[in-house]
Amino acid sequence: MKIIRLFISLLVVLLITSGCSSDMYGQKIAVQKRIVTEDDAFKSFNEVTEKTQVQQAIGIVKNANWENEKVDMIGHTDYQFQFLSKNSIEEELESYSLWDSENGEIIEISNNRGKYAKLTKQESADLFKILTGK
Repeated sequence: MKIIRLFISLLVVLLITSGCSSDMYGQKIAVQKRIVTEDDAFKSFNEVTEKTQVQQAIGIVKNANWENEKVDMIGHTDYQFQFLSKNSIEEELESYSLWDSENGEIIEISNNRGKYAKLTKQESADLFKILTGK
């Protein structure tokens, strides 16, 4: 009987913590845009907090056709973005670099873990509109 109680208690704790952790990830997107200066710095550009837009962006990024290679792109990164939550520590977050060609028609992204993806036209248009509002 004690084993059953222990099992049920552990199951309840796992369900509660897994539900909380999914809410902690991806509550907003912080977007920075490259500004043309000597050091090509980035400044805060947009913050996406609309839940459906954040979830759509997460889906696009997660379902992208990622390649395990670091790519040297021609030109500078146009935007950077991160999925943030209230409890996130920025140093531990996965950061994404975005190269825009033709005003969001084709987007290429890479992350700080050495992966690269080129999005389809529809994914590019959707992600670009979410991140930039354009």
